[in-house]
Amino acid sequence: MANLLSDFLFLLQRLDWASLLDLLLVTVIFFALLKLIQDTQAMVLLRGILFILVILSLLTSMINLPAFSWLIRTTLPALLFSIPVIFAPEIRRALERIGRAGAGSLSLRSNNVIDEIQPSIKAVVTASARLSSRQHGALIIFQRSDNLREYIQTGVNLNAAVTPELLLQIFYPNTPLHDGAVIITNNRLTAAACVMPLSASGILNRTPERQMGLRHRAALGISEASDAIAVVVSEETGSISIAHAGRMIRRLDAERLENILIAFYRPAQMPGPFSIFTRLISRPAKNRRHED
Repeated sequence: MANLLSDFLFLLQRLDWASLLDLLLVTVIFFALLKLIQDTQAMVLLRGILFILVILSLLTSMINLPAFSWLIRTTLPALLFSIPVIFAPEIRRALERIGRAGAGSLSLRSNNVIDEIQPSIKAVVTASARLSSRQHGALIIFQRSDNLREYIQTGVNLNAAVTPELLLQIFYPNTPLHDGAVIITNNRLTAAACVMPLSASGILNRTPERQMGLRHRAALGISEASDAIAVVVSEETGSISIAHAGRMIRRLDAERLENILIAFYRPAQMPGPFSIFTRLISRPAKNRRHED
């Protein structure tokens, strides 16, 4: 114990501002990496890798195993090279998020954007309220700066005006276009029955309603893969939810849904990719308990 304390004091004496900055940078990088893979399958893989490394370290340090130690030293470089392959989806998602953040900080939004998008927002809000009362499932995607052409090509091209009646008809059960998502681009209903990527995160698995279906996973998936806004209506409960940047808020009424959608397009509230969503979900705990 005395030796440990003396070693610790020796390290403290050698610390200077450059060492502190070095430690701070390393800490920030590891913290950012852990935040990026939080609630993903990569976190499970990382726990498995760390567990294996701890077991191998204990075996090689406590017991003299020359052949086993040689095998570990030989295969460890190959395992390090395999990390980019194993975590490829998370690395790609992180780079896309950084690119969107940089593009968002450089782009200027005109003051009349909200006036142009408001008719489409009102149509979506009206349709969502009616679909919710009838418990008809729906998934409506607002394209923003990221192009969704690859997802539009998976659906049926419409290029129609955004109206509540058209949305109600599209998502009426058992109609040809009711499966999949509707994508709205530049105030036009571009396509319907589009296939969205499913979320790989574990956010939905930790909610009380673990049986939420593919619409909610698709809403989270497209919000993780792009900066799009996804409005989803549950077919089971009629609950209205909205997803953005890999996060979801649920149990929305028509008024709050409209306020949130307008907030995403208000120029005065565009300082960063996550700030709007953070403000919208940071309500008093009493209100959240009442909703739950």
